[in-house]
Formats: sequence, structure tokens, C-alpha cells
Amino acid sequence: MKTITIALLAAGLAFTQTLPAAASEEQFLTSLKGQYEGKGQVRLRTNKGPINVSCSFRSTATSSTLSLNGKCRGLVVVSRTIKADLTSKSGAYRGSYIGAGSGPATLAGKRNGKALNLTIRWAKEINGDRQARLSVAKSGSRGLTLTTTDMDPTTGKAVVTSKIVLQRK
Repeated sequence: MKTITIALLAAGLAFTQTLPAAASEEQFLTSLKGQYEGKGQVRLRTNKGPINVSCSFRSTATSSTLSLNGKCRGLVVVSRTIKADLTSKSGAYRGSYIGAGSGPATLAGKRNGKALNLTIRWAKEINGDRQARLSVAKSGSRGLTLTTTDMDPTTGKAVVTSKIVLQRK
């Protein structure tokens, strides 16, 4: 009898501990909904200098999806539409990204605290390979920071190729 009670108690604890994780995932995603504006810097290639940009984004979310749609403008030469669509399932995120000019890229990763840490798989080679990293990080109750990091093919060092700091309007 004692063994059954302990087993039931352990099973009950395991079940209740999985509920807040799902709830916190839903809370995290839906907390990212809104209209955002901000500024940042973008490098078209790892070996090029940064271009200052102004950006606006619209974020929609459900309990298991996140969609970011926006546009960044810099100087006269850069105006780029950016779109990321993600789906969360069992703690893993998968989706697509458009914005680097290489065609649709795939996204895959996990959430760590207040940030989605994603691997980008480009449709074609960029900066010597087809892979980079994207972080979508919540900052405070109104902020969102998008950071893309890629490896410089010449030095082998990680280079921040874009960092955009947004605030909810």
C-alpha cells in the first residue's frame, strides 16, 4: 500500500509540474504580441561595416505560434521586409524566416528563459556557409531584441550581423 501511495504521489507531482511549463510557454508567446518600433544595425556581410536601420514590426501569437512581420530601412540602399513564423511543440520551436535575400530559411531551436535561441538554415550560402543563429529576446515588459550572429569565413569568429532593439508602441 505504501509503495502504491508513493507511486501515485510521484505521478501526481510529475503531472502538475508539466502543467506550468505549458502555461508559461503560452504566457511567453502571447506576451510578445503587439506593434513594435526600434533601431539597430545590420551588416549585409560579415566583412562589411554596419548600416543603421529603423524598423517596425507586428507580432501575432497564439498559445503555440509566433509570427513576426516587419520592415527595416537604412540609408537609401537598404529596405528589407522581414518575416518569421514559428510553431512551438513539446518545448521545441520550428519555422521559417524570410529577410536575408537568400530565399526562405528554416528556423529550429528552443526557448531559454526570456529568449528564443534559434538556428537559421539559409536557402543558399551566406558568409561562406548556410547556417547562422537568431535570438528573439524579450527585454522588460515592452521590449524585444532580435540578434543574428554568423561566422566570418575568413577569421572563423562569430560576428553580430544584425541587432535590432524594439519597443512596443
